[in-house]
Amino acid sequence: MGLVSTGLLVSSQALADPVSPSTKIADRSLPSSTIDGKALDPLSKRFATSATDEVPDFQRHVVPLMGRLGCNGRACHGSFQGRGGFQLSLFGYDFSADHLALLDDATGRVDVNDVDESLILAKPLDADLHEGGKRFDAGSWQHHVLRQWIAKGAPYTNQTPQTLTRLEITPAEIRFGGAGESIHLRAVAHWQDGSKEDVTELCRFSSNDDSIAAIDKDGLLQSGETGDTHVVVYYDNAVVPVPVMRPVGSTTDPTIYDHPIDRLVVQKLNKLGIQAAGDCTDSEFIRRASLDITGILPSADTVREFLSDTSPDKRETLIDELLDSPGYAAWWATRLSDWTGNSDEQLNNVLPIRSVAGKLWYQWLRKRLELNVPYDELVEGIVTAESRQSGESYRDYCEAMTKACKPGNEELFAEREGLPLYWARRNFQTPDDRAIGFAYTFLGVRIECAQCHKHPFDQWSKDDFEQFSKVFSPIRANANQVANENRKVRDELLAEITDGEKLTGGALRRAVYSAAGDGKVVPFGELTINTRGASDRVLKARAKAKKNGQKLKPLNLPTGKILGQAEPITLDKDPRPELMAWLRSPDNPYFAKAIVNRVWSNYFGIGIVDPSDDMNLANPPNNAALLDDLSQQFIANGYDLRWLHRTITTSQTYQRSSETNPTNVRDQTNFSRHVPRRLPAEVVYDAVILATGSDKQAEQMRTELDSMAIADGKPRLRNRQDFALEVFGQSIRESNCDCDRSDSPSLLQSIYLRNDSDMYKRLAAKEGWVQQACRSLGVDGPNESADPQAMAIQRRAIEMQAQLIQRVEQFAALKPQQKKRVRPQINREYERISKKFQQYGFATPTLAQLIADPNAWESIQTKNKSAQSNAKITYPQLVEEAYLRTLNRFPDDDETKISIDFIQESKSPSDGLQSLLWALVNTKEFIISH
Repeated sequence: MGLVSTGLLVSSQALADPVSPSTKIADRSLPSSTIDGKALDPLSKRFATSATDEVPDFQRHVVPLMGRLGCNGRACHGSFQGRGGFQLSLFGYDFSADHLALLDDATGRVDVNDVDESLILAKPLDADLHEGGKRFDAGSWQHHVLRQWIAKGAPYTNQTPQTLTRLEITPAEIRFGGAGESIHLRAVAHWQDGSKEDVTELCRFSSNDDSIAAIDKDGLLQSGETGDTHVVVYYDNAVVPVPVMRPVGSTTDPTIYDHPIDRLVVQKLNKLGIQAAGDCTDSEFIRRASLDITGILPSADTVREFLSDTSPDKRETLIDELLDSPGYAAWWATRLSDWTGNSDEQLNNVLPIRSVAGKLWYQWLRKRLELNVPYDELVEGIVTAESRQSGESYRDYCEAMTKACKPGNEELFAEREGLPLYWARRNFQTPDDRAIGFAYTFLGVRIECAQCHKHPFDQWSKDDFEQFSKVFSPIRANANQVANENRKVRDELLAEITDGEKLTGGALRRAVYSAAGDGKVVPFGELTINTRGASDRVLKARAKAKKNGQKLKPLNLPTGKILGQAEPITLDKDPRPELMAWLRSPDNPYFAKAIVNRVWSNYFGIGIVDPSDDMNLANPPNNAALLDDLSQQFIANGYDLRWLHRTITTSQTYQRSSETNPTNVRDQTNFSRHVPRRLPAEVVYDAVILATGSDKQAEQMRTELDSMAIADGKPRLRNRQDFALEVFGQSIRESNCDCDRSDSPSLLQSIYLRNDSDMYKRLAAKEGWVQQACRSLGVDGPNESADPQAMAIQRRAIEMQAQLIQRVEQFAALKPQQKKRVRPQINREYERISKKFQQYGFATPTLAQLIADPNAWESIQTKNKSAQSNAKITYPQLVEEAYLRTLNRFPDDDETKISIDFIQESKSPSDGLQSLLWALVNTKEFIISH
């Protein structure tokens, strides 16, 4: 059907003055003249009796009527198996096939010679005869329409479907005043031939939230709870959402905002009577912005410095610093890796060198984010990628790639112009897979439903999908693919590797891997375009015929259609430049909006369209004006990604607190407050390491980044890190769907943070913060292997203290001759117990010291306490440090007192500090954005 409905979305959402129905409006129908005086009356009037000569139109009337009656639904004849030996296209968008099925003598559905015996009339009239039950009455307008169509010969003469240019819905926006109010929607179809018709009773209706706005099959809309949603109207290939609101209160914000985001968000909030939350605190802001922009937990010193800064523009300064930091490019390269499908599993054997493809892909993206390459240029480097750069021979290409694939040389690949790896994935080789993945990645559209039938919530038909997938059919990209002219050079490289021995399969791959490891140049596959244009012979013959004045027949070249475009493109050349030109087109309704919506979703936990990769007509933006304006500005600013991030994060909308008031407590979609959400998997994993690690370790991680999960570039490794990231929902990248990542909380996440051996090891690590804090206190640090078994032995050692003292007391009570006789035995026992005791970090006096001074144990304890009192740091300072490095805020007085008391009451300062840090990491405040 093509993208005739692109106009539908725009024109139907050009909001008129919202209609506020009066309380308890009765079920009524507005006269057609209130919509358009020239529109045809509805069929119910024109076919109220059988006394009419009008012939119903198969596309405009018969098929939509069968849709309203449920004939072509999933549960009836629209299913893949059909029903009762009769099958229709799902939702009725294959008019030719449905017409043939109806007129098939074998089904008996339509009998033009004996009209009333036609089963499409007889069965719906008889509940006993029809498995689907009675659908209409004899003599009803529905009966008259179908009977008249059959009586006139059941015509369908169109070679191609007629084009619906617009479905006009009135009212275009509805604002209810209270519960139980109702209003009828009316729909007028505008056709390309200029005709207009009231088609309300041929439409299907649905609500995106029945609790707020319920709509029946006739278009009667009734208000429910407060809030906002959309009802959706379906007719032909039109899918039109209508905004419906019932204000929460009467509060409005009269402030005139300079920031475009704030202005458009508050406009919507004022319609809903929602009062926005105030600004978040500085400590909330630095944590939120740092984690959202860079994925990195800010250090305690950074937080102190920011909180002490009194500059009025310190938030804007922080945002600029974060966007200029290496963490921004590292984290957003990981997010782009998710959306573009960077998967080691799907890139296995794509390159002749193992386990490097994902790193190369990631580094290529990261380099462009560091340089702030415009988004459209970044995408162009993916979509139109070539394996060999301009002027590069195949041998030079193989030499360059062999060098780039060596560990640590990923930067060499990042400097190359394109990313052909995008086209080489194993799950991206068929045209259908490419059509689906391309739509996910660059359009934010889920088109896979149209692979089998008409999309239930959008305009896309099965033919649209098939035509779009054909566009990708000429592209070839795999490990063994090279251009014909380069096969000889490839064979020469293979011969050099194998010393002329003929190897195949696994033996050949092992030889190539080994050669690459030794630094030898190995052959690489390259992306090629398998065009199917006219041959030189045919072109010469046509030129000769034209010269002789002969009439030329059109060339029978393969074609495809870019999604939504009316004119096909011939596949006698690389289709990707035309794909890229369409993405960049100002008329493209998806490209800019898709990335704007995804970036927005990162900062708010929900997109302006949600889910963020499901931009279908039945899932409209919750604030269409906001998405339109932000996308247009993004284009006007040259697709500048940093501009987009800066614009969002400098808005008051982003900087709102999470505190609620009576009007916004239920708001999840209109951005009246910050909605807490769990941090992404990589961010959580790194935050735990940064919080529990020493200052030196944390600083090294923040500086080098490569050891951090946010900068991994690969989705998974089979180790403990893999387990932790899996637990927290890291993207599995099985497809390009945003649903491959999960930010939902789970019990297993709590168990990991509380009980996993990784957590105990980090708390007790030699290079951990607890060890660092203990050194600053001048006390013994934690045991390095603080597992439960070791801790039990440690407690046993403490109990041995009593045995030591007891043995010495017994020895002191002996007579001199007895002492001389048992001294060796006492020595051995004392040393045995003492060594065991000392093994776990407990100082003991020697036997001679203890005999000479019975108070030796107290002297050691006094010495330890003295070291504590002379330390350069105090317990309050350590508690403050613990809060700053985990929650990025100062503790209040109660928190400080409770923490100090707990440390002092613990068996040792080390135990107390470990438990404090463990408790902070296990708070919701640590793992949730706030």
